[in-house]
Amino acid sequence: MSDETPRHEYDVVVIGGGPAGMTAALYGTRLGHKTAVVNSGGGRAAMMQEVHNLLGVTEDTSGMEFLSVGREQLEEYGCDLHRDRVQSCSATDDDTIRLAGNEAEYDAKRVVLATGFNDVRPDPPLPRTGRGLHYCLHCDAHMFVDKSVYVMGHSESAAHVAGIMLNFTDEVDLLLRGDDPTWSEETADMLDRHPIDVIDEDVSGVQNGEDGWLKALEFEDGTVREYKGGFAMYGAEYNNGLARELGCDINDDGTVVVDDHGRTSVDGIYAVGDMTPGHNQLPVALGQGAKAGIDIHFQLRDFPRDPDLLAEQGDVRSDEVPGIPDELLEQAVDFHTYGGE
Repeated sequence: MSDETPRHEYDVVVIGGGPAGMTAALYGTRLGHKTAVVNSGGGRAAMMQEVHNLLGVTEDTSGMEFLSVGREQLEEYGCDLHRDRVQSCSATDDDTIRLAGNEAEYDAKRVVLATGFNDVRPDPPLPRTGRGLHYCLHCDAHMFVDKSVYVMGHSESAAHVAGIMLNFTDEVDLLLRGDDPTWSEETADMLDRHPIDVIDEDVSGVQNGEDGWLKALEFEDGTVREYKGGFAMYGAEYNNGLARELGCDINDDGTVVVDDHGRTSVDGIYAVGDMTPGHNQLPVALGQGAKAGIDIHFQLRDFPRDPDLLAEQGDVRSDEVPGIPDELLEQAVDFHTYGGE
């Protein structure tokens, strides 16, 4: 970074603009802390053709639309949004976390990591993502009730997802695509005792309907099997580079170790959303972001002043309150239009 690189100072900086990160930023802003979201774009939520399992949001809403409304809400409350990619991070002598992006540097008292993960995609040919190729069982299983479904993969998780799909349909194929299975003997016995066809041959082609949805898959042995859609189960690549650089503990699967409030093993650093253990679901992500935002508020709020500070600084004077920064105070007053004022 050069001397001319812009530097921004915040109470809270959220890295990642998905549902979990933006919710943490929403709470941080509304609770009176100067907050920013630094987001490089993309993400799993942006790829959603339809939002599922989110009460109050209908399924004709796309992921991009959902995120766009979220960004508008944040700006209305006074949160800063930066389109940037954070490349490195470090702690300074005064316990500030410094984040170096391509466009600017960001100093923060608290940092929320919400960088998610990337689904490992199988090799093509493949159906269109969201139109026959899916990654979230709990989001999309309902779409395939009484339809023909495939599960791609050769792992324990692939086999068990195939078994779970029997709760929704009686037509389930498990596609090895030429790979040897890596599941246990117990799982192999489970597959043998359930009406699941295990297909060894690789996929050679894809047939789509006029609406763009998957119609059928072609296989190297010349067979064609019709499917409404299915799930690819090849694991995830967690975007935990910044967490590692900051010294956060990482689980064996690549997720970041957090407590129930999203706190990592490093003071001042939180992690929320898909990069943490648990279900990768929109409602779960929103809850994680909310809990982290509330916990950060407890850490940063000025009042009531701690007894040690009261002893050192004396009683709180009336001109010291409210604790909310002037710019957020003005924005909140302008935002609230109720009461006829």
